Amino acid sequence: MLTEERHSIILDAVNKRKSVGLSELCGLLSTSESTIRRDLSLLNEKGLLTKVRGGAIALSADENFASFEPNVEEKAELFTAEKEAIARYAASLIEDGDFVYIDAGTTTEKIIQFIPSKSVTFVTNAFINAKKLAQRGFKVIILAGEIKASTEAVIGSEAISSLMNYNFTKCFMGVNGISIRGGFSTPDKSEACVKAMAVLRSREIFILGDHSKFGKITSVKFAEINRGKIITDKVPDKKYLSEASVKEVL
Repeated sequence: MLTEERHSIILDAVNKRKSVGLSELCGLLSTSESTIRRDLSLLNEKGLLTKVRGGAIALSADENFASFEPNVEEKAELFTAEKEAIARYAASLIEDGDFVYIDAGTTTEKIIQFIPSKSVTFVTNAFINAKKLAQRGFKVIILAGEIKASTEAVIGSEAISSLMNYNFTKCFMGVNGISIRGGFSTPDKSEACVKAMAVLRSREIFILGDHSKFGKITSVKFAEINRGKIITDKVPDKKYLSEASVKEVL
């Protein structure tokens, strides 16, 4: 049986029964425990189920896996007022002498118009961010690498290598999913690697995400939910306030 087939059967069983034991899955698939454990680990990493001792349980009802990512034009039309409020607050955190990383994204892009005139150097992986920052008179560095057309982000090994040379005072990161179990996530592995490195190289980490990003899990986690401060319009569920540092701006 192909791995994809096993995964499909496992997910179907877990979602129907809400919890399934390891021995049940071994019997259902006529497969060894070591193989099932590996399968559960992979499915857990992808945010498709929760691996527990002795088996697996279905995701919480308020956590949804999202495999589709809209392009930049589609994203730009969503929650514009909320994104502007988030961006305005984020911009107020930038201080004289900061060395700041601004991630690609429709919310992070909006920060630029609100940044006060200060002595700040910026690094970004988005051409539109670099252009807008330069037009405002800021010193700006753009990462080298491959361009991802759908998000207009610079990604790849060259971008990661560049980031390894920097130590940021602050970074402002876009996000596709915010989940207590799934952390901060994005659908693309290459983009997630760039995000993870920017987070690693930053002293203060700010994750910008409107309310629609909560309870959503996408393919690749780039940081745990407690790794940075979330700036959002309004938290849809108060449970996040006890699990992460959150600033609501509306």
